[in-house]
Amino acid sequence: MPHVNIKHFPRELSDDARQTLVEGLVELVTRTFDVGEATVSVALEAVTPEAWRGQVVGPELHDRSGLLVRRPGYDIA
Repeated sequence: MPHVNIKHFPRELSDDARQTLVEGLVELVTRTFDVGEATVSVALEAVTPEAWRGQVVGPELHDRSGLLVRRPGYDIA
């Protein structure tokens, strides 16, 4: 049951852009994990720039760095 949670700076996405993003993610996840579309969930979570270090960098990137398969190009220390 793959779940994808994308944390991002706030940005308005059109319905078409959101649909394109989700469809692409679902297609990639179903193919990669060999699962059906009904098993995949996707969340988009807006995080303000001011809260980014506290909500994303610390708990997601630094504290769980062993889970990262791609590191960002900025310092997470």
